[in-house]
Amino acid sequence: MQPVLIEKLSYAYGTGALARPVLREIDLVVEPGEIVLLTGPSGSGKTTLLTLIGALRGMQDGTCRVLGQELAGATEAQRVELRRRIGFIFQNHNLLGFLTSRQNVAMALELHPGLSERDRLARAGEMLAAVGLSDRTEYRPGQLSGGQRQRVAVARALAVRPGLILADEPTAALDKQSGSDVVHLLRELAKRDGVPILLVTHDPRILDVADRIVAMEDGRIIDPEAEAA
Repeated sequence: MQPVLIEKLSYAYGTGALARPVLREIDLVVEPGEIVLLTGPSGSGKTTLLTLIGALRGMQDGTCRVLGQELAGATEAQRVELRRRIGFIFQNHNLLGFLTSRQNVAMALELHPGLSERDRLARAGEMLAAVGLSDRTEYRPGQLSGGQRQRVAVARALAVRPGLILADEPTAALDKQSGSDVVHLLRELAKRDGVPILLVTHDPRILDVADRIVAMEDGRIIDPEAEAA
């Protein structure tokens, strides 16, 4: 099963005469274990596409099947259930400053029934060890570097054992070394567990981690090679 299968997806902000098309007949497939980078200028529709795939907003036109769930016509309950199976990583790590690294990661598991607080904290510790922060589990965000905070965000995304990881500019606020460390860590974990990653980026430093680069412009997916020809 393909984790992401999109056909003729279009989306606009506003309605009627005020409608502003943002995505225009997008076709996209993401295979198991594949790392796909979405690139393109600001305003090309990359983040809007990511939020639709992540079931963070409702569909308008076209089809979008994610982890076996068709999002066209999906109910809010179905979208919520799908979001529990997706790991999200954002430019702003959104860690809670009054919680430790372990507690921040464990929070991602609170919506998963059947896990006790002890189980959640234990899995959070395992995920922090996986991203190289076994010695920082009781540190709060203010005690961590930018790269370490983003590693906590990666651990939080992985804690739910996702079938798909969606990342929006995860290296934008990091220096070159920290950004490289984070994306190579993601690649290593994705390949090990077979989890596909769809990553929006403007950062040319991380293009080497991709299995495939998808360029967008004016709400469409373009073929750079065709453009060059």
